[in-house]
Amino acid sequence: MEEKIKSIEAKINAFAIQSRESLEQFRLQFISKKGEVTALFDELKSATAEQKKWLGKALNELKKLSEEKFRHGQEQLESTLVSKTFDGDLTLPVIPNKSGSQHPLSLTRYRIIEIFERLGFNVEDGPEIEDDWHNFTALNFPENHPAREMQDTFFVEKNPDVLLRTHTSNVQIRLMKNNKPPFRAIMPGRVYRNEAISARAHCFFHQVEGLYVDTNVGFADLKQTLYHFAKEMFGKETKIRLRPSFFPFTEPSAEIDISCLICHGKGCNVCKYSGWVEIAGSGMVHPNVLRNCGIDPEVYTGFAFGMGIERITMLRYSINDLRLFSENDIRFLKQFKPVM
Repeated sequence: MEEKIKSIEAKINAFAIQSRESLEQFRLQFISKKGEVTALFDELKSATAEQKKWLGKALNELKKLSEEKFRHGQEQLESTLVSKTFDGDLTLPVIPNKSGSQHPLSLTRYRIIEIFERLGFNVEDGPEIEDDWHNFTALNFPENHPAREMQDTFFVEKNPDVLLRTHTSNVQIRLMKNNKPPFRAIMPGRVYRNEAISARAHCFFHQVEGLYVDTNVGFADLKQTLYHFAKEMFGKETKIRLRPSFFPFTEPSAEIDISCLICHGKGCNVCKYSGWVEIAGSGMVHPNVLRNCGIDPEVYTGFAFGMGIERITMLRYSINDLRLFSENDIRFLKQFKPVM
């Protein structure tokens, strides 16, 4: 056994690794499961207890020698390959880095924030993983309320319910719960709903909600705020209309539509061939929501609104498929520059 170890050690030291073929040959001969070093470990099983003490140490050193020789051969071959691969002019200037661009959703988000900041709105943020009270109950969604079916939800835990927020209204609740009016803020962020992915919908999207609570806030304030936003975002010639609607957390409620900027009223898959596109839901904050947050609805009133950033971006840049925003296609993304 001792003679075999010395013989294999001599072979390893004498083996010349000069190519990838010889490197593989070395691996097969000494390191592989059927290699000579592995075979010696199999013979160790039949050795006596006294022999195993020094044989085990000798075999481990032999194994270490073979592995180090193999690793050293790999490194030498790789360095040789790199040096042979380059056959150019070292005096040439480097290729400049390509300048990146901001994602179209980010550009639109910044523009929305800019418009509302000029109206005195602050920017607030909150958690994407939320409990039931902040996401539903405090917003006048009682348990088993039929309106909850409109927002099919991704639950993280049950009893108590923890979920991926379906809207950024949870930030409104936290703002009203932890502060005293008056306050005026917008809440941009990502939200999640269990929807079939299509040109108009995705299981996640980005939303901006707004809230204004003070004394003597009326529906006229809401209307003029949304009108101003639409004109600033889409241009002075944009046609705008308000439609009565229902939301559990506002009363009265309305949806705001603008003329479709993609088809210019002719009809397309984005506007459902109607010529109009909904950009926001809105309304006066429901008294129950104010009460849930410890605000007296007899003293304070307020309005709230919410819009999808993807929808605004599609209209802003005439994009007809929402899925493009999350496919990370560089050919699509590099087209966008800030629009003032």
